Amino acid sequence: MSDDFIKERYQSETLVHDSIHGYITIASPSSEPQPGETAYERDLVDSPWLQRLRQIHQLQTAWLVYPTAEHSRFPHALGTMRLASRVWDAWHESFYRVFEENPSLLEGESAEERRPVPSRRCVEELLRVAGLLHDVGHGPFGHFFDDNYLSRYKTPTGDQLTHETLGAEIVRRELADTISGIRRSPSGVFKEGERLFPDDVAFLIVRPRSEDADRRRPAWLRMLRLLFSGLYTVDNMDFVLRDSYASGVSVKPYDLNRLIHYTFFTDRGLTLHRKGVGSLLNFLEARSGLFRSVYYHRTVRAIDVELADLFREGADLLYPYGNPLDSLEEYLRFTDWSLLSDVRTWDRSDDPRKQKLSKPWRDLLERRISWRLLAEKTFLFKDGDSEEASVFSSPRLFEAALRDRLPQTLQSTPLRFDVARASYRPESVASKNYLYQPETDSIAPLLQDPILGQSPKSIRVCRVYGKSREGRDEIVAAFNQLVDGKIDEVTNI
Repeated sequence: MSDDFIKERYQSETLVHDSIHGYITIASPSSEPQPGETAYERDLVDSPWLQRLRQIHQLQTAWLVYPTAEHSRFPHALGTMRLASRVWDAWHESFYRVFEENPSLLEGESAEERRPVPSRRCVEELLRVAGLLHDVGHGPFGHFFDDNYLSRYKTPTGDQLTHETLGAEIVRRELADTISGIRRSPSGVFKEGERLFPDDVAFLIVRPRSEDADRRRPAWLRMLRLLFSGLYTVDNMDFVLRDSYASGVSVKPYDLNRLIHYTFFTDRGLTLHRKGVGSLLNFLEARSGLFRSVYYHRTVRAIDVELADLFREGADLLYPYGNPLDSLEEYLRFTDWSLLSDVRTWDRSDDPRKQKLSKPWRDLLERRISWRLLAEKTFLFKDGDSEEASVFSSPRLFEAALRDRLPQTLQSTPLRFDVARASYRPESVASKNYLYQPETDSIAPLLQDPILGQSPKSIRVCRVYGKSREGRDEIVAAFNQLVDGKIDEVTNI
């Protein structure tokens, strides 16, 4: 073994330690750069766009309720990158076998559709970069910011602006040169002539919208997208472990090793052996439990209700630049830290609107929450249930239906109606996962498993918040009547 080998072996990697996955290797500058190699994985990790995630909480407002849940989106990005390597190491053989045994999958009308499958190391790095960047578009308060600010805008193609579609544009506009210059993964260098395409990364990190549009992509890339938009993904497998650990809910909420072991690729897609169904069920229940007990905790949602009021009154004061796509330089500086530091100074502002909002912002940051829980019910929806036909499909319908049942004396009482929805097994992505049945040596849609098929499709936690306890008994009674659906006649018939 030569000294040059040892030098190269340890110079071209950086090790960081993670509380969930242990050591994570990051590909770093090499003493022997490859042709066209102008950037390394570490350049992405150290870029301002990734370092920005250190200043955005992983749990949008739950950190105000769970004292130990102070972790940011930065370690989650690293953990997702690490999981991408791990699952690829376990599943790559079955992935390549699919295309060796089914060469027709690589046929197509356009050159893009016929683009050949890259080498193992190149695909690994594509997945790692997508895992690292999947949350790069998040704003302050995470998903809350999607719903209460980004949803006002569209992308250049007319799609809804979300942290994913915004992140895809950041990849294309801000990080493309770095991504295009990478020529190695921690496992080694790519084959001669191979490179990463920023548009492939952008494609992987956005939830599928149109199958027709997806068909213009090569089949191998569409299949890799299942690692980011399936029932269990490198994203949610990491955050269930990480958020459970950080919040104190559980140190090991599900068996990651077993779930990975019993998963593989077939020509249908990502497939789970029947022996792994129990592990998947444990994972889904752990994920659902986090929504019920952490993300949708009654006080967390009360804070979100308070925050929504503040955004309605002054979102333009928080980010006065309109669509972030038109102001990426400003968005780069916009984080939880910058926002919270800014609103703390509003009491000294000359702007009357800022002065007016300074006290409610200070109350929020000091956990003086004005909204109190008055009534709560959780609803499970299964296959065949129409969520959209329910009065609990939106806060607006919920409020109209319940207020209609309140006595006249409470009609003008300040109330907030909150509907928090979590997909237990999202239909649009669950349909892309499959089940291997060893008894018949056959593959079927995953949801044909009798236990998985009977599990809830989604849950909705519906709550009523008020400024005081006034009228609570009447509100609870009206809520119960709304749920029971019992209507009595006014007089004898």
